[in-house]
Amino acid sequence: MTVKSKRGRYRYVAFRVSPGLTKPALISRVREACRGGSGPYVVQAGGGMAVVRCAPGERDRVAEIMAAADAGSESLRTSGTLRSLRDRYPELEQGKKRSHQAPGP
Repeated sequence: MTVKSKRGRYRYVAFRVSPGLTKPALISRVREACRGGSGPYVVQAGGGMAVVRCAPGERDRVAEIMAAADAGSESLRTSGTLRSLRDRYPELEQGKKRSHQAPGP
């Protein structure tokens, strides 16, 4: 049995947010908007963009929470992988992982 079969798959939702909004500030606002309930996981935020992870059935709820957390937020796209979101929106790119390849001859 795989981990995905136990916990289910996630969706990643890209949002356009206020330009100065940082990840810690967004997390704080999301917690306030949820009023003590469980909220979505903020994967990254900064530069006017944010990515939030949620279950497939919670996309509409996440959009409502984000609208309450940041009035100017706009849901752009939902994806099953972070990679496809980062390919589509270069501003979401983070430091590339280095591949451990042996030096060539």
